[in-house]
Amino acid sequence: MDDFNREALRIEIDTNLPARRVVRALDELIELRGRPAALRMDNGPELTSDELEKWARRHGVERRFIQPGRPMQNGFVERFNRTYREEVLDCYVFETLAEVRQMTTEWITRYNEIRRHESLGNLSPRQYLMAKSP
Repeated sequence: MDDFNREALRIEIDTNLPARRVVRALDELIELRGRPAALRMDNGPELTSDELEKWARRHGVERRFIQPGRPMQNGFVERFNRTYREEVLDCYVFETLAEVRQMTTEWITRYNEIRRHESLGNLSPRQYLMAKSP
């Protein structure tokens, strides 16, 4: 999630997400959006791994860890996760990961392009980004 405009950049869906998979997803995001200055993250094993630490150093990206047991330090993501869970994961019975991925892709588009956010002046994340871009 981009803290600036609350845009959902990606949701990676699988039965597990090892560090190598996280690194690959981050590389793909950098190709699309450019390198972030920092990443705020919890202390999950895939995020505290040597592989991700080396990736961050190689790309000059600061890793900012929240304190263990303090999810409110990453409030935007926690709120986003709750919304995603309530609007997608809790609403459907999925038979395959492909179904979850398809529904998630559609939901992210609505979330970023249509859904208005009070905190963004009642603009969607994409509208807010376009309005604030030079």
